[in-house]
Amino acid sequence: MMTGRLLVAGMMALGLAEAAHAELPPLIPRSVLFGNPVKSSPQISPDGRLLAYIAPDDKNVLQVWVRTIGKKDDRKLTADKKRGIRTYFWTYDGDRLVYLQDNDGDENYHLYDVNLKTNTVRDLTPHPGVRAQNVDVDPKHPQEILVGLNLNDRSKFDVHRINLTTGAMELDTKNPGNVVSWTADADFKIRAAIAATKDGGYDLLYRARPKTKWRVLRHWGSEEQGSPVGFSEDGKTLYLIANHDSNALRLIALNVDSKQETVLAEDPTYDVSGALVHPTKRTIQAVTFNKEKLVRKVIDDDIAQDVRVLSNVRKGQLGLVSRDLADRNWLVSYTNDDGPVYYYAYDRETKQPTLLFSQQPQLEGLMLAQMRPMSYKARDGMVIHGYLTVPVGVAPKDLPTVLLVHGGPWARDSWGFNPLVQWLANRGYAVLQVNYRGSTGYGKKFLNAGNREWAGKMHDDLIDGVNWLVRHGVSNPKKIAIMGGSYGGYATLVGLTFTPDVFAAGVDIVGPSNIISLLKTIPAYWAPAKAMFNKRVGDLEKEEEFLRSRSPLFFVDRIKAPLLIGQGANDPRVKQAESDQIVAALRKASKPVEYIVYTDEGHGFARPENRMHFYACTEAFLSKHLGGRAEPAGDVKGHSAQVK
Repeated sequence: MMTGRLLVAGMMALGLAEAAHAELPPLIPRSVLFGNPVKSSPQISPDGRLLAYIAPDDKNVLQVWVRTIGKKDDRKLTADKKRGIRTYFWTYDGDRLVYLQDNDGDENYHLYDVNLKTNTVRDLTPHPGVRAQNVDVDPKHPQEILVGLNLNDRSKFDVHRINLTTGAMELDTKNPGNVVSWTADADFKIRAAIAATKDGGYDLLYRARPKTKWRVLRHWGSEEQGSPVGFSEDGKTLYLIANHDSNALRLIALNVDSKQETVLAEDPTYDVSGALVHPTKRTIQAVTFNKEKLVRKVIDDDIAQDVRVLSNVRKGQLGLVSRDLADRNWLVSYTNDDGPVYYYAYDRETKQPTLLFSQQPQLEGLMLAQMRPMSYKARDGMVIHGYLTVPVGVAPKDLPTVLLVHGGPWARDSWGFNPLVQWLANRGYAVLQVNYRGSTGYGKKFLNAGNREWAGKMHDDLIDGVNWLVRHGVSNPKKIAIMGGSYGGYATLVGLTFTPDVFAAGVDIVGPSNIISLLKTIPAYWAPAKAMFNKRVGDLEKEEEFLRSRSPLFFVDRIKAPLLIGQGANDPRVKQAESDQIVAALRKASKPVEYIVYTDEGHGFARPENRMHFYACTEAFLSKHLGGRAEPAGDVKGHSAQVK
């Protein structure tokens, strides 16, 4: 890890070398950064004949397209009218794929079936107010699909088995009430589950056959985590990613009969972030650790040469995106911080990669900024990791700055291309992304250090990051804004109320203002997670005063800096009332606030028209209060904004 001191020294040297011209590159249009991708998310059909991908139609709505591999017979399969499709996958009959879509951001996803032979689209879960999740398919059962539905009780998801030929649906496995995820074996039978427990932890449930009773294989306490990856082909081994008996998440092979565990991969500091499973053998082939950048450890020698070959094709983080059932044809991606994602087809027999496309060709050749890993010690000595991005063309000194706070909070920022970061850097701002305590990926000690620290030490970590920037001369202390979505929006409100002298402006996107009302209005299907919220945030029934003391709504009188708020009207997680109530309190106190509600959005802005409208408003807002550059707002057509 490059230390903070060396990182800044390196940037200063780079900045001085560039200072001869000392000017920012041309403005990158918001439409390039926040518009739809030209092509993205390719997936190969199980038989290796067809390539599907997502691309906009002539109305700029994202659809699923398909082509025959080796031909240029691309055709559009779907006809979504407005929101655009983002999540789809092949079924194993080769002539069908399915996708998920909600209604204007309400997150009640329906599962749709697309028949490539008849060009018909069918809603497989046509139930109002019902959410589809935990979808699973299996090569041995090509005409069936398993899906979790809260059809009978909105607070819990039972497993249903759907026949893709007839559309018939039957109840497969009933949820006792606290199961949050299901795992099928190689015979496509549900045999493992994760159940939330009253102590804020989870039980790993197992049954030998569908008709036998569940038994607990392992309990994880409230400060532990674990989840199944899948069963082995013979059903005797359950692969887990878990951190019991260790600080970081490890990959473990668990014998379901003897309960003996074998550790397959681990790191003392960083969590296992993912596992690559063979499509038919169901063996673990590789694992990844999300460190400064993604690090891959190959376990299966069968793919070792392929990974070596692919690692030398071009620069960037290598990712295996899709593969056919024969495991001859792969689709891989290359991710960078300063350019688009590139997708390649790869023939394992010939070891030949072929470029398919880049996600956004308009990014190619632009002067984009680099995202540099950094770290510093918080005031209590804990090491905090993050990323610093500074504008191209000017010295990294005395810059206007945006502290961009990730959501979750049980998530993290990662290295790679980030349109928000590139946009802010192009406008002249330094951008700091902090993986504050409570962020995932750095082991359970770091994760649990965030327990009960909303607006506490989690916020201290952010302020310590700002102080680090000022101390090293990167940032102008009078021109620092805080911005983020979801928990990042909450952190923005905390920043302006709890540390009002630090920030010159704030941008809150779908952030909660009152933890009490947030916890009272969570979706019904989050009910099993209430005990976890009690442990990690605070107990709603017993500690209302504590939660009130951590809620920005009750401290609006302290705010000095102007605030911009963006909200989705249909947000099921952070209801519009969270933004409404703090805006009302601010205006009553004669505090400066701008408020925009998007009538067809939920927890974030999915439609490009809404993204471009909100970020045009944000750009003008930041330029006014920090002095950065701004592209003229222009006339964004088709957005749903209501300025309140």
